[in-house]
Amino acid sequence: MKLFWLLALINLLVGGMVGLERTVVPLLAKEAFGVEKGAALGGFILSFGLAKALFNLLAGALADRFGRKGVLVLGWAFGVPVPLLLIWAPSWGWVVAANVLLGVNQALAWSMTVNMMVDLVPPHRRGVAAGVNEFAGYLGVSLLAFLTGVVAEVQGLRPAPFYLGLGVALLAFALSLGVRETYRPLTPLRLRWVPGIGVASLLGLLTNLKDGLVWLALPLLLAYRGFGPAEIGLVAGLYPLVWAGGQLVFGPLSDRNGRAPLIVGGIALQGLGLLLLALPLGFGGVLLAAFLLGLGTSMAYPTLIAWVADRAPLEERATALGLYRFFRDGGYVLGALLAGVGLEGLSGVIGGVGIGMALLSVWATWSKALKAGVA
Repeated sequence: MKLFWLLALINLLVGGMVGLERTVVPLLAKEAFGVEKGAALGGFILSFGLAKALFNLLAGALADRFGRKGVLVLGWAFGVPVPLLLIWAPSWGWVVAANVLLGVNQALAWSMTVNMMVDLVPPHRRGVAAGVNEFAGYLGVSLLAFLTGVVAEVQGLRPAPFYLGLGVALLAFALSLGVRETYRPLTPLRLRWVPGIGVASLLGLLTNLKDGLVWLALPLLLAYRGFGPAEIGLVAGLYPLVWAGGQLVFGPLSDRNGRAPLIVGGIALQGLGLLLLALPLGFGGVLLAAFLLGLGTSMAYPTLIAWVADRAPLEERATALGLYRFFRDGGYVLGALLAGVGLEGLSGVIGGVGIGMALLSVWATWSKALKAGVA
């Protein structure tokens, strides 16, 4: 089990690379590069989402054909340059390019940690493995989102916050070199649709559409309402912190009580959190919205991963998870586009997505495909 917990630690560092940007980069866009609205502002999340989605497909297929460790190490080779590019970026285009590398890093490294941790447990503990993996990753997101906000308040938006990211990337690369392989390849390299994962893919896509929207919109919306970088960092950090912690509860709970109720309830709570965030509430109300967003995401996120793993044969599990993560992380692209083009009406965009998620949770309650996948 030492390897299991080492992989969890590595995934905490994977998440830290995303948290590195949660508070600072949307604010940096305006202050350092004069990018204030439109698709250009959402470009850094668009590039991240596209790269992550596409490389999720490749990561799964490569892992089933060649094994997991090499893909994990390759992911960190792409991650190390990211904070350096953000430190040195002379224009917004460099930030967008850095996020292409970040997307590749997340696709390869996070995909492998979850696959390796699922490899190490029996089938009836997959929810536990997914929950611990996602807890560690989003704890990393939360910690770095908060810490970069605090550092930015004292030292400015650049370069000090990104030194944290460089340390994270170098440590994770070193640790990844020391892990052992968890899977002996059984199949040739191929991409094949795994039946039964379509509903999960749709729900995952909507979950990350929400996350891409919040990633870009939350700092800008709260800054417009008069909150400072440290307060924004606290809110931006609370959301993934609750997301992280809840997965330790809901992943194992899905092993015992089934996947579908947690998935449906999680989608509904995310919708409620977005609706609250759209309202002109004070700091306490915004913290409540962040808490509900994190709680709902923690119910659905590891449970969807375990649901897909339940449906896939061993020799195609990484490929199936890669397909699911391709559609799920494509949601970042849609969320960034919505935030970018709807920047002048962010509250309305956020509220509209919240209503959509609430309605989808009602539909998912009656989905025969989702019920058929209950463990």
